[in-house]
Amino acid sequence: MASVWSTRADQEFAGQVCSELADDLPDEDLGECLDDAMDMYRMGSKPRCEEVEYLGMVRDALDRIEEGE
Repeated sequence: MASVWSTRADQEFAGQVCSELADDLPDEDLGECLDDAMDMYRMGSKPRCEEVEYLGMVRDALDRIEEGE
């Protein structure tokens, strides 16, 4: 039973992180899976400085989810 609660807590935390990222990037369509956002991103589709910031923010959010922080 503990693993079910852990999984639910993990999902809630991931949702919270995604929500925070969506607030920080209101013009982006991130979807529910940040891995998909990274996989579907096409390099050069944004000005370089925006691209670096966007990819860094998404990567940081993914790292937070993986680390549970």
